[in-house]
Amino acid sequence: MLRVMTWNIRTGGRDGDGSDRRDEIVELIDAQRPDVLLLQELRGFDDRVLAGFADRLGLRPHRAPSCLGQPVAVLVRPPLRTLAAAPLRRPFHHATGRVVLGTDAGPLTVLGAHLTPYSGGWRRVEVDWLVRAVRRALGELTVVGGDLNALDPATDHTEQLSRLQPRYRRRHLRRDGRTADTRAVGVLLDAGLVDLQRAFGGPDDGHTVPTWHGGAEFVAMRLDYLLGSPALAARVREVRVVRGGVAEHASDHYPLVAEVELKPA
Repeated sequence: MLRVMTWNIRTGGRDGDGSDRRDEIVELIDAQRPDVLLLQELRGFDDRVLAGFADRLGLRPHRAPSCLGQPVAVLVRPPLRTLAAAPLRRPFHHATGRVVLGTDAGPLTVLGAHLTPYSGGWRRVEVDWLVRAVRRALGELTVVGGDLNALDPATDHTEQLSRLQPRYRRRHLRRDGRTADTRAVGVLLDAGLVDLQRAFGGPDDGHTVPTWHGGAEFVAMRLDYLLGSPALAARVREVRVVRGGVAEHASDHYPLVAEVELKPA
């Protein structure tokens, strides 16, 4: 069984007041033992820092630098083989990394993304770049994961959005100022991807923010996703949001984990 996990660790695990959450982040990741780990908001993580962080976890890192925001990374646990790895060469506000792994069912393309939080229109552009990468994937197995900063089109978000402060509410509305902007996730679903949490997450509402560490920009909502190609979705056995314990304060996002019936090649 292959365990895939995505997590936004908030500003590289350090806060403006000088507090450092990296040991807690390592503790949680080590407890979950993901085989494929998608991390976002790696502020301060150059290649050297990321290598040291990955070494603590027994993982191999693949970093994607950012144009304007913060890097992302895909980390892989041996004996999974990395067949290819590179950032997507597009001007994402943050970044997206692409890693291809060898599995017993053929190559698995992993796209670890962090879309812009500030503009639904710009998110719509970024997600088009992401869809192009999905369509270029080798084989039938693809997973897209990360902090998409986007609402899903299958949920009524009226009550959620009404509780946000106006400047944060605008991030999730269309130009008319009333309609929830669900276009980014909708485009990925229209491209044939399956929302794994909605399909396999059981009765859990799937909200991934805020934790106890969260701020005014959040109400209980789902911004982090794992989406898979139909061939990958057919192998998913469980999807869960990791809550409780250290997950409540190690970041402002909760991790999202999927169990997939795959083995290293």
